[in-house]
Amino acid sequence: MDIKSKLDKLIEENIYEVNEEKLDPILIAKKYNDEYISLVAALFAYGNVKAILKFLNSLDLENLNSNGAYYRFQTKKDVEEFLYTLKKMKEKYSLNEIFLKGYEKTKNPIDGIREIIKTMYEINPYNSDGYQFLIGKIPPKKTKGVSPYKRWNMFLRWMVRDDSLDLGLWRGVEKSDLIIPLDTHTHKVSLKLGLLKRKTYDLQSAMELTEKLKEFDSKDPLKYDFALYRIGQMDIKI
Repeated sequence: MDIKSKLDKLIEENIYEVNEEKLDPILIAKKYNDEYISLVAALFAYGNVKAILKFLNSLDLENLNSNGAYYRFQTKKDVEEFLYTLKKMKEKYSLNEIFLKGYEKTKNPIDGIREIIKTMYEINPYNSDGYQFLIGKIPPKKTKGVSPYKRWNMFLRWMVRDDSLDLGLWRGVEKSDLIIPLDTHTHKVSLKLGLLKRKTYDLQSAMELTEKLKEFDSKDPLKYDFALYRIGQMDIKI
């Protein structure tokens, strides 16, 4: 059986399933069905999944209040300023609208991500190491040696794809333009399976893997993202 067939089989066997036994930060996004709350869930989605969900559930997400919480690399001040920034943005814009300002020119999702991050820093110039780790630097034009923007690309997957896993809240963005949210597990699995040759963990690798997955499904290459992620997370043998 080839790699595509094996991945398709995992999808058919409901590898997408998330619940109290199979935890994932998308549970928070699904609970609220809101683009801003989904962004909070996506950007804090690093570390142990139980710790992520415990932290997210400690926040007043409906009102974007921090309740004095902190998380790993983010101080109480970082969390407070981040949620304040989103609250001010939500009063003026939809995230979909901001994203499209960058994306529509080139059909490159990184340009849309750049527009959102740029707007965040314009609305609130607060910065710190923990804050910058959370929302990221404004993406440069190059791709080699650059962060894969994993959590941002995961957020886009949640917003654009519409199936049993993802929410599909946004309009005007093609699934075929999305970039895989590459984490270290998915990177290692993809190298092992021969889907990726580039050993450097960066945005260029994410784009090359996405192009490979387009050979499996040109219209929706990210349908394979969660399967690759689960293989690494759950040490599934295929």
